[in-house]
Amino acid sequence: MYPCITGRMRKITALAPSTVEVKIIVALEHRYSVWMGGSILALLSTFQQMWISKQDYNEFSPSIVHHKCFYVD
Repeated sequence: MYPCITGRMRKITALAPSTVEVKIIVALEHRYSVWMGGSILALLSTFQQMWISKQDYNEFSPSIVHHKCFYVD
């Protein structure tokens, strides 16, 4: 987990009423959650118009990222 998360979770747990049982569950694949989310996003048909080929990146420079992701036709 993240550094200092244990102390933060204790503080948050202390805010809950004493009648509430707080459980913290960490998914086994939490290390890969960003990659999993990215792979799901890449599969969406609405996201495909934002794909950037290496050729486009080399031709138009990194500014192509801003153009494709924020000025989608």
